[in-house]
Amino acid sequence: MRTNLFSPLEIRSLWLKNRLVMSPMQQYCSPDGLVGAWHLVHLGSRAVGGVGLVITEATAVTPHGRNTLFDTGLWNDAQVAAWQPVVQFVQAQGAKIAVQLWHAGGKGSHAHPSAGFHYLPPADGGWLTKSASAVSLDKQHTSEPLTIPEIKALVADFAVAAQRAVQAGFDAIELHAGHGYLFHQFYSGLVNHRHDEYGGSFENRIRLLVETVRAIRAVVPATMPLLVRLSAVDFSDEPLAWQLTDSLRLTAALQPHGVDVVTASAGGFGMPDKAKIKPLYQVPYAEKIKAGTGILTGTVGLITTPEQANTIIIDGQADLVFLARELLRDPYFPLRAAAALQAETPVPVPYLRAF
Repeated sequence: MRTNLFSPLEIRSLWLKNRLVMSPMQQYCSPDGLVGAWHLVHLGSRAVGGVGLVITEATAVTPHGRNTLFDTGLWNDAQVAAWQPVVQFVQAQGAKIAVQLWHAGGKGSHAHPSAGFHYLPPADGGWLTKSASAVSLDKQHTSEPLTIPEIKALVADFAVAAQRAVQAGFDAIELHAGHGYLFHQFYSGLVNHRHDEYGGSFENRIRLLVETVRAIRAVVPATMPLLVRLSAVDFSDEPLAWQLTDSLRLTAALQPHGVDVVTASAGGFGMPDKAKIKPLYQVPYAEKIKAGTGILTGTVGLITTPEQANTIIIDGQADLVFLARELLRDPYFPLRAAAALQAETPVPVPYLRAF
């Protein structure tokens, strides 16, 4: 039988029962970086609903790596302990779970979305944000450029957070290197104006991400998959903007250091032409990265029907389909998709009477 949406996939030693992934989505309900009952239900219900892989919302590796004061974290032991029951429940449903590690960089220190999402200065409980260069990413404040020692310390922070992820029981790790956050702030010439070893040339601008990948690979089990989410393009025609050809080069540079999957998203410093925003509009990014490098890819964006998701896999455009808003609307999309596609998939025993 040809590969389809409900075909299993093996990544290193991790076996996924299907190709459906819960995409990371911020919840803004984690004081002190701690998860609780909301996350148990939020993530757990999608595991009950049948996805093969759950990926947590972006989880900060330091307090100053957050976007708001209510983002999840993995920088202390209390956070490890809080994550463990969530991880165990997801796994008990037959799903796997990855943590998305992240640093917001110059996009950090904002109020809760319900309070306006405005910049919080240090006097109001926020902090001075750091980025690749002195830039304003929210048009409210200007970040300071990271020093070389601060960059080295951040790489170490990611490695320690990865070790905590192993302690918490996560099956895999994804690095959030897109959407205008810290790694993207370094590799895109729109933001990185440095003239040292972390700026200027392509090799210098990707150095922070490559060093972080290497540091994580050095401290996690060899069997643990490592994913990276990229912004495949900057949605800009400016000469220094990141383009799809750059993403192909970056993917090829990451593969020898142990990256197993690239999730191809887009944007972060600009918006696409509204006329081009339509179902499956981001699928070609994953398809071209997969074809050009041979790496496993995940695709995202306005995928809302079982037929769309299944066609992506059957046609070999990507290896994984990431769903975000559609899973907010319907936590049981995978079970519904299996019925629509006449595919077999495990159904939780308490729910069998409905299927």
